[in-house]
Amino acid sequence: MEHADFVRQLRTQYDALLTAARSAGPEARVPTCPEWTVLDLCHHLAGTHAWALKAVRTAPDAERPKPEERPRDWDELLKWWRFTFQELEDTLATESPLKPSWTFTGPKNAGFWARRQAHETAIHRLDAEHALHGPEVPTLLFDTAFAADGVDEYLTRMLVRAAERKPVERGGRLLFHAADAQRTWQVELAPGEAPRVGPVVDSGTAEDVTVAGTADAVYRAVWGRPSGAVVTGDRSLFESLPRA
Repeated sequence: MEHADFVRQLRTQYDALLTAARSAGPEARVPTCPEWTVLDLCHHLAGTHAWALKAVRTAPDAERPKPEERPRDWDELLKWWRFTFQELEDTLATESPLKPSWTFTGPKNAGFWARRQAHETAIHRLDAEHALHGPEVPTLLFDTAFAADGVDEYLTRMLVRAAERKPVERGGRLLFHAADAQRTWQVELAPGEAPRVGPVVDSGTAEDVTVAGTADAVYRAVWGRPSGAVVTGDRSLFESLPRA
């Protein structure tokens, strides 16, 4: 996917999240984030968008940007968020994806943030949909190419980062297959080591667990959200993955 595609997805997912959040109401519980209400969800993401905007404008070798204070009142929060989000969207749309920027992993450029915030917003959009619909959230909410990219971003970046904070405790081999995107990833785990992620290698050894389905379903599964993905083999190994 191109930089402009991520910026468009960022807007699409923000609009959908806001629609679901308003329909659910600020006091609705978020079943996929049990400690949160919709207000908490939106407060978190508004702060994340503001923090990402600061990060895009921060030099790669500078200190980690500090989060912004934001309102707790529902109406004030949505107003503050709308202006903050618009500034983030405009900045990402006009800056070169190669512009040097502070990041916490991966390439040190603005393109990192377009991709990261598109997926951050999409997954929390899913949380808002669950707050509104309960378990009956429609399938195929996410474009196939975008969802497959989200699986890739999670496995190649966010999983590796999560393992730095919570070391891998179990060894094994996992296979992720997004059928409609015709994409497959192999993850090898070893206790205390960084996950190794790459294309499938025929080593003659069967995978310990396979996670397969549409890109939409696998995307939800890797982020620990309810999913129609089919998990075969040692489910506990999949569930033991460090979560970002």
